[in-house]
Amino acid sequence: MLSPSYTRNYVTDEQHLRSNERAWAHWRKIKQPKLIVAPMYDGSELPFRMLCRKYGAEAAYTPMLHSRSFAESKKFRLREFSTCEEDRPLFVQFCGNDPDILLDAAYQVESLCDYVDINLGCPQRIARTGNYGAFLMDDLPRVKSLVEKLATNLSVPVSCKIRIFSVLQDTINYAKLLEDSGCSLIAVHGRTRDGRNRERANWDAIKSVKDAVKIPVLANGNIRHMDDIQSCLTTTATGVEGVMSAEALLDNPALFGGFRSGEWVEDGEDGFEDGKLDRGDLVVEYLKLCEKYPVRWNIIIAHVYGMLRKWFETHPDIRDDFNIKRKLSFEYLYSVVDRLRTRGVRFPLYVKTKRPEVNLTF
Repeated sequence: MLSPSYTRNYVTDEQHLRSNERAWAHWRKIKQPKLIVAPMYDGSELPFRMLCRKYGAEAAYTPMLHSRSFAESKKFRLREFSTCEEDRPLFVQFCGNDPDILLDAAYQVESLCDYVDINLGCPQRIARTGNYGAFLMDDLPRVKSLVEKLATNLSVPVSCKIRIFSVLQDTINYAKLLEDSGCSLIAVHGRTRDGRNRERANWDAIKSVKDAVKIPVLANGNIRHMDDIQSCLTTTATGVEGVMSAEALLDNPALFGGFRSGEWVEDGEDGFEDGKLDRGDLVVEYLKLCEKYPVRWNIIIAHVYGMLRKWFETHPDIRDDFNIKRKLSFEYLYSVVDRLRTRGVRFPLYVKTKRPEVNLTF
């Protein structure tokens, strides 16, 4: 990975101040959300976003959208992107490496969202092949051109989701480059491009970015339940404006509502009780949203598997029947939940016995 060197020499202090003021004005306009659904490929589509919003999410990202396909294909746009009036604040995320194509894609959604986000953090092989996402960390002039192109032409602010460099100063320089190129918000995944999600995210690096720039910053990584959120938001940890969660939400879309899965509650631990909500309830709510806001079946299946995973592990015969089902329907999926419930086993989500107001102001 190339080490970025950067000196602020192409933007005046006055221009920089005005840009930062606009960034904060917009952040206040959308009511400064702190609990945010992270972008997930085939995972943060409209029905799932709306389910998370019901349970406390204050903003959400779309899945990563390929800018060229989005710009050139109406069929792709209709299949991959949908929203509704209640789906705000909304970040629409694109990947790509061509400023003009990225702008053409962004023009299609600028009236339907609150930020157009550039994916600078995807570490997958497909991103390496397509030269986008985290692999643009090796080409900072191109990153600069992408941000500037959008920032100077769109009517909505530009945000960027990034990963960190292995060298802290490189990460700080990177964040400053984004800020000076016109980025209005930076979401920092506290792992390197080669890091794995099982590794602890580096909150110290996120705090260093927060201290270095003068625009809103979000933290991504190590968010499993509300205690993690409170810890992350403190000024001693990161001091960021908000946190985002991805994998933990796939397992428990009610996370931001204060519900936590049993794996984060020790057996017999005082202070927690059955929240009278389980993943079966969440699956039913999700399926109803999918009936209202249609999405591809493969997306629905993935979410159903994610939320019913523990039940399927306990009742593999129902899982196997699901796997061989050739023609799926909503009626069948509702019946799967009913069959699991008749087995009499529950995997409840838990809440704190005493539920004081969560302090998200630091």
